[in-house]
Amino acid sequence: MIEYVDTHAHLYDEAFDGDFDITIERIKESGVVKCIFPAIDSTSFSRQISAGERCGDFVAQAMGLHPTSVGANWRDELDFALDSIGKTKCVAVGEIGIDGYWSKEFMQEQKEVSRVQLEEAYNRSLPVIIHAREATEEIFQVLDSLGKKVPQGVFHAFSGSYETYERIAKYGNFMVGIGGVVTYKNAGVAKSVERIPLERIVLETDSPYLTPVPFRGKRNESSYLVHIAEKIAQIKGIALEEVASATTSNAFEMFGL
Repeated sequence: MIEYVDTHAHLYDEAFDGDFDITIERIKESGVVKCIFPAIDSTSFSRQISAGERCGDFVAQAMGLHPTSVGANWRDELDFALDSIGKTKCVAVGEIGIDGYWSKEFMQEQKEVSRVQLEEAYNRSLPVIIHAREATEEIFQVLDSLGKKVPQGVFHAFSGSYETYERIAKYGNFMVGIGGVVTYKNAGVAKSVERIPLERIVLETDSPYLTPVPFRGKRNESSYLVHIAEKIAQIKGIALEEVASATTSNAFEMFGL
């Protein structure tokens, strides 16, 4: 069987409350051998941990503070995230970064929270999972501020140009997470994927969000990873098995799975 790794799935979301165990079995049957659960904030921590424990070794955890959860109480949330990174068995610091789409009210605080967590990841030799939505320049500014102390990691939900990928590559060992958006009609990221080396790509769903075609509009889940892999294979003109083998190997190497 072809094996896949979903490097970004919020399967602990309430959207899966009614059929969590059945969904996990369906995901395993599709060929997915590992899922990484990225963190959001203190309010979802217990759900994330308990869902992961129900899945055993099938799930690996990432800990951190999501940029859209940086608000008036950001210092308390950051402290909670740092404590979680230190006390929880995790394979990455994430999901961290900057989001300028939902609100720009706490942009400076988002930059500071990102910087602190990037430093924490570097000091712990952990990779990062970076969320950068309408904030590409801001995240590059934070990375620049770190000098040579930049951790390795993944730019989650990458949808940028090849030129943006080239800028990311200059920071060191970074991969891009390609998800359902690549399957959308007229998705600009398809042109980027055509040129980005396969050894720099990992697969992700961001379940329950960003559902790929042909299920767009429905709840996303990790078993749909195959449709993302098929689209990448089509774009690059290579076999599905090659995409699966390379991206799975990339994920195991990046996250030490």
